[in-house]
Amino acid sequence: MSTLSSFFAQNAIHLDTELFVVSKRFVDADGKPVPWKLRSMTEAENEECRRAATKQVKGKGNARQTELNGDEYLLKLVAKSVVFPELGDADLQKSYGVLGAENLLRKMLLPGEYANLLVKAQEINGFESDINELVDEVKN
Repeated sequence: MSTLSSFFAQNAIHLDTELFVVSKRFVDADGKPVPWKLRSMTEAENEECRRAATKQVKGKGNARQTELNGDEYLLKLVAKSVVFPELGDADLQKSYGVLGAENLLRKMLLPGEYANLLVKAQEINGFESDINELVDEVKN
C-alpha cells in the first residue's frame, strides 16, 4: 500500500538529463555525432514558456482575449530543455549570426532535426499525448 511519503520531493524519481543525437551533421574530432543533452523542467518553467508565448489580442467588441502562439511556445519549451550545446553562448550565436537561443535553434537545425528535437523535448518533459492537442487545450 502506498504512503504519502512516496510523493515527497526526495522520494520522487527524477529524470534529470538525457543524451540525444539531434543531427549527424555535428561531429567530434573522430567524426562521431555529438549528442545534445536535454533536461526535464518543472511546471513552473513550463508556465513561463506559455506566458512568454501568450499575448492579448482584440476580440469582438474590443474585448481583450488571450491567444497562445503554439509554435513560439514549443520553441521556448525546446530551448529551455536543451542543456548542451549551451544555446545562450554568445560565440555559438555569433557563429550563426543570431541573437537568442530560440533564433539559434531556428538557424542551426534543419526542419527534420528540429522536429526530432521537439519530440524528444516533449517526451523528456512528460508529454505523452500529441503536443498539438495540449496546445489546443491550453488555448481553451
